[in-house]
Formats: sequence, C-alpha cells, structure tokens
Amino acid sequence: MRRTWILAGVIGLGLVAGAARADFAAGHTAYQAGDHAAAAAEWGPLAEAGDAEAQFNLGFMYATGKGVPQDDAEAVRLYRLAADQGNTMAQYLLGLMYYEGEGVPQDRAEAARLFRLAADQGEAGAQFKLGIMYSVGKGVPQDDTEAARLYRLAADQDHAKAQFLLGLMYYNGEGVPQDYAEAARLYRLAADQGVADAQFHLGLMYYKGEGVPRDYAEAARLYRLAADQGDTEAQFYLGVMYYYGEGVPQDDTEAARLYRLAADQGVAEAQFNIGFMYATGKGVPQDDAEAARLYRLAADQGDARGQFNLGFMYASGEGVPQDHAAAARLFRLAADQGHAKAQLNLGFMYASGAGVPQDHAEAARLYRLAADQGNAVGQRDLGLMYYKGEGVPWDYTEAARLYRLAADQGNADAQLNLGFMYHNGEGVPQDDTEAVRLYRLAADQGEAGAQFNLALVYAKGTGVPQDFVTAHMWANIAGSNGVAEAASQRDAIAATMTAADISEAQRRARECLASGYRACD
Repeated sequence: MRRTWILAGVIGLGLVAGAARADFAAGHTAYQAGDHAAAAAEWGPLAEAGDAEAQFNLGFMYATGKGVPQDDAEAVRLYRLAADQGNTMAQYLLGLMYYEGEGVPQDRAEAARLFRLAADQGEAGAQFKLGIMYSVGKGVPQDDTEAARLYRLAADQDHAKAQFLLGLMYYNGEGVPQDYAEAARLYRLAADQGVADAQFHLGLMYYKGEGVPRDYAEAARLYRLAADQGDTEAQFYLGVMYYYGEGVPQDDTEAARLYRLAADQGVAEAQFNIGFMYATGKGVPQDDAEAARLYRLAADQGDARGQFNLGFMYASGEGVPQDHAAAARLFRLAADQGHAKAQLNLGFMYASGAGVPQDHAEAARLYRLAADQGNAVGQRDLGLMYYKGEGVPWDYTEAARLYRLAADQGNADAQLNLGFMYHNGEGVPQDDTEAVRLYRLAADQGEAGAQFNLALVYAKGTGVPQDFVTAHMWANIAGSNGVAEAASQRDAIAATMTAADISEAQRRARECLASGYRACD
C-alpha cells in the first residue's frame, strides 16, 4: 500500500547563486502559494543542472503527485541524485522508499545504508527509523544497544516516537539497564507531544506505581487522552477503571461504552468483558444472545475465558440453543490453554457422558489438571474418583489428601467427605473429634448432609459430649434444607427430651437459620 509521507517543512529554500537562486526562490514561492505546477517548472531545469535542493524538492513532488504526475520511479531517481550529493532529507526519504519497496525493489539493507547516512548528519527521522531496524533486526543485525543509541539521538531532538520507544527499552531493560523512572520520564516527554502509546504506557505506570507514585486518577487521565485518540488498550483499561471505580467514579455504563469501543476494534479482552456485562445486565440491558455473540468474537481469537463462557452458555442453553457437543468443543479449547474451570467442566462432561462419550479416565485426567492449579472443585471431584475407584485405582489415602486440599479452601462437600473418612478411619486414622470439626465447617456453609451428620454425632455422643438439644437443632436444620430422613431422626431424638428442651432446640434452630449459620452454638 502506498505511503503518504507527512513531513513538515520538507520543501526548502535552497542556497544557490545568481539567476539560479532567483529561479529556485520563484519555485519556492509558487509552491507555498499552492501553484505546484509552476514550482515544478522552475525547479526542473535546476534539478537537471545538478542542484541538489531542486532535485530533492522535485523528487518529493513526484512522490506525492503535486504539480506533476505521481511517479515513484522518478522520485527515486531524483532523490538518488540529491542523496549522492549529501542531501540529508533525500537520503532519508530514499531510504524510506527502499524500506517499503516504492519505486524500487524492496531492499532493507540499502534502506539501512541510506538511513545511516542521514542519521550521521543528525536527521532525527532517520535515526529513529534505523533504530527500529536494529531493534527488530531488519536489514541490519538485531542489536538492542545500537537501537537504544539511535533512539536517544532522535529523542534528544524531541522526536516523540523515539522518546516513547527509548522509554519502552528502559521499561523492559532492553539495550539499556532497566530503569522505571527513566522510562516514565521519556514516556512523559512523548505523551506531552500527544503520542497515544506513551500516554497509555505512562498511565499503566501510574496504575502500577512503577517509577512514579501510584495514582489511579492520573492513570485514568492519561488513559483517557490515549483512548480519545482511538488507542484500544487505553479504552479497555479505562473501561476497567470505570467498572471498578478506580481513579474515577464507578460507572458501569461508561465502562460498557469504553469496552465497546475497544471490542469494535477487535480487542478480545474487551469483547469478553462487554459480553459479561450483557450476560449480567450491568451497564447494559441483560441480553444472553448478545453476550453469546461477543463471547464468540473473543473465543474466535483464542480467548480462553470467552471460550469457557460461551461453552457454558451452550451447556445451559442460555442465549444459544443447548448443545452439549458444542459446549465440550469450547471447553476443550479453553482447557488446552490451561483454563481450570474449563478443565473441570469438560471433566464433568466425560464423567457423565454429556456431549462426549463417557470416559472416567479422561474425566480424572482433566480433574487433575484443574486440581493441580488449586481448583477446589477439581480436587474434590478427583478425590471422589479415588474414593470410588472410577477412572483411577481405588485409593482412600489419595482421596483423603485431595479432599483435604479442597477442604482447606473452604469447599463444603470436601469438608463433609473428609469428615466422613475420619469418622470411618478410611485413608486416615479414625478420629471422631476431627470428623465433627470438619462436619461443623461444612454445616456452617449450609451443607445439609453435614448438618444431618452433626445431629447423629450429638445424639450418640460421638466425638462430642452427648447433647440432645444440639442434636435436635441440627436435625431440624437439615430437614429444612431437604434431608428427607432428618425428620424421623429429629422425632427419635425428641422422644428422649423434655418439652422445654424441645422448645429450646427449636429456638436455637430458628436463630441459627436466621443468622446464616453464624449463631448456632
């Protein structure tokens, strides 16, 4: 694609003598007046006579099609004539044409040679461009140190993009020692000249407190400057700040607007976040179909969260027709990227045979992947497979180990199951006191099975002193939470109690339930 060069003051008033000077000045006057054809007519004879400034100016006119037909080959010819006489801008612009392959075959090595000639004469644009070539190793050997040296030469001339890229090198410690404070200084110079990338990266440093004091309000201000120029990362991160109310008032509507700007430019994270807002109805009307559409956009770019959430929608039939096979396919894409919840859900599908052939061994493999990332449900479910010997060898010790990992993270099912193993001495030493402790942890989270087990142990005095009032209370609570046999157990306990004790047990049950299990003693 053809590049349109934007170079301020590129057409200059050359230093020539006598009548030639008058002709050159007349061309300059005509050009400034917008009479490009007249300028070309004045400069043409001078260029053919060997005047470097006229050769350069006329070459620029052929490159841009001003006053003459646009002709890259002729621009190259004229730039070369001027460049060979040491004209800095001709060297630079001819280098650009070799770099892009405009009017000449693309030749990065020749571009680098020309940029170096101009750079050595102090041309900031050439210093910057040659710095990029050393940074990426195009046309020259890759050399971060040389890239940083060249960026600094341009940056010292207030070349804004060079200031930004040199700042980036200080931030990452590439070619220079890592120095966040120097990175921030350079970003600020570029940001003050309106470079959106610099505004965004300086904003990120204020957000993290790297090289500058942490300041969410200043981060938001800088993100906004970049976002208003269409910088997608800034739009996304400013949206995050509005979503959480960091440095700006919390505003779901504004967060959604900013996410949408970035999403419409293809930012997968923004597509996921605005999709989540449609799924939950935050800042936008609740709309499962739109959520699914946005998740799909993110998923198609490989975003694991988008793949997982879209898979979940197919599994539940929300916003899309229910399709377990599609859900499994999406879960697998996310699972292969290490998404623990996708590994867990795909494991469940293999365990139950939903959308995939039932395969307990594959279910166990996937549960283990999730468990190894610390996912408590994965630890619980893999523990259950070891307890039952499904897909893995039967192993109470391993089951107990996995239940403990999940229980320590507060998983109520794992606390109940591990308590049961302590009660029976399966895979762990028999210990009714530890069983009761674990049952209580689960019961306080509303786990009805644990509440029923507490009723049994208090009625029998197993691991705790026998206490019929407490036993009756837990049986009552378990029954209210759906345990069918709790009512008969409660009635059996009540047969040994006084009316006053039953009334006290009922009062305590009401208080326990009303407190959300915080006042059950």
